[in-house]
Order: sequence, then C-alpha cells, then structure tokens
Amino acid sequence: MSIRRSGRLAVVPLLLLTSAACGQQAGGVGSGEADSPERSYSADAVVFRMDHTGGFVTPAMLATRLPTISVYGDGRVITQGPVTLIYPGPALPNLQVATISATEVDELLKAARAAGVGSAADLGRPPVSDAPSTRFTVLGDNGVEESEVYALAESDGAEAGLTADQRAGRDKLREFADSLTAGSGPLAAGQADTQPYAPSAVAAVAEPWTANADAGEQPEVAWPGPALPGPELGQGVGLGCVTVTGDEAQQVLTAAAAANAATPWVSDGKRWTVTLRPLLPDETDCGDLAANR
Repeated sequence: MSIRRSGRLAVVPLLLLTSAACGQQAGGVGSGEADSPERSYSADAVVFRMDHTGGFVTPAMLATRLPTISVYGDGRVITQGPVTLIYPGPALPNLQVATISATEVDELLKAARAAGVGSAADLGRPPVSDAPSTRFTVLGDNGVEESEVYALAESDGAEAGLTADQRAGRDKLREFADSLTAGSGPLAAGQADTQPYAPSAVAAVAEPWTANADAGEQPEVAWPGPALPGPELGQGVGLGCVTVTGDEAQQVLTAAAAANAATPWVSDGKRWTVTLRPLLPDETDCGDLAANR
C-alpha cells in the first residue's frame, strides 16, 4: 500500500466543533458525554473518497472514471447508482447524492482509519496482472492522505506470496470498502434518501467516431456544446476534452438523456464519440480529469 500526503485540497474551517479529545478533557474520561464531530470543513472539500486507479481499460475510460464514493465537508455523499445492463449503455452515468450529518462524517473517518486508511502498513502486491488499485483518500489535520492498495477487489485474502499480516490488513480494508457499497457501513444512514446528482458542469472527452456493428445503426445527434474535440487530454492518447458550463451544460445533459455511449455526436461536420463526465463539486474543468489519469 502506498501512502501519500498532499495539501492539494484546501480546508477552510467554517465552524470550530468540539473534538472528542476536548470533550474528554472537559468532562473527563467516562463522564458520559457523547463524542462530537472533531472538526468541520468547507462545503466542497473532499473529506473521504474511494476510487480506483490504473488497470487495463481504454484511455477514455481511464480519463473519465468516477469515484465510487465521494464525501464532502457539508455531508454530501455522491455515489454511482445502478445502471441497466444494456448495450450500448447510457450516455450519462447514474450519479446519486445524499446527505449525512457531521457526526456521521466523523464516524466514517474513524471507521476508515480503524480499517487502516492512512497507515503505513505494508499490504504487499499479489501476483495479479492489469488490475486496478483501490485508493482511499481522507482529509485530516495533516491535510490529504491517500492510501492505494493494488488488486484489493480482485483478491480474496488468500493471495500467494503475501504474509499473514498483509492478508489480514487487506481483509480489513476490503471489508470496510464492501460495507460502504453494501449499505451496511458508516454511510448506511445517508443511503436511504438519495437523489439524482445535478452537475453544474460537464467534461466531454472526444475521440473520432467509428462504426460498431454490435451497436447497430446509431442516429447522429448535433453536439450542443463547445466545438469538439477541444484541447488534447494528455499526450499521445488521442483524446480531446471540452468543459461545458452554464446553459450549454444543460443543453448537453438534455441531449444526452436521449443518446447512448455509441451515439455519433456531430460538431463542425465531423462525427465524434463523446464520453460525458459530470464534474463533481471539487472539480472545475478538464484539467481535473488530466490530473487524475
């Protein structure tokens, strides 16, 4: 497991909440006072995130891959909802948003650290090829801490070549990750009332359209956003990207509701395959996608 600390995400305290430690100092250990959240954060600060990096996927999928779970300073929880297994798939991902309390945010961070997020434990690397890494991000007093575990989801704890301690550590993180997506962990309270996430901006990653016999005949759709393909998204990957905001973003979202992943979008007389990536509250433009590739 690799650990990285970064000050990339700024934290702007809005309100100083009494920490659990201060509560113990004031009331004494065993005083019966409930722990209160340790701190508060700016609304759009990522206080917890679970996502995946790397793996054997296309450049467009790598650039537009969404986090599995993002939890923000104001308690918003953005997750990927279920998607109908059809081909071609929908043009837009099914993002859902819910809200949890400050106390529940605090409990989530405690559960993450108890599972090993942010620790320097050696979790090894199982002999699995082309698997993604699961990345956990937490925001604490020392800034942003990231822990990456290779092939966490692809292995079952009995990996060859790993020590008993490495397998045990991976099991704890795997159980924690599974609890977050199964609705039985620290996010269970917020998952009962979710709503579709309405982005204010969309990144459109474009590449030349090619016919796909498996997708059948696909009608053209006029692209309502900025001219495609846009600036290159990284060198040598053959992808362009434009950031769509304001009224154009709403026009793109409306058009995408009637399109799919194989739709030929027409811009300036040329056909493009466009992968639409709603931008999250901590993201502003295509540069965020390039930085996360």
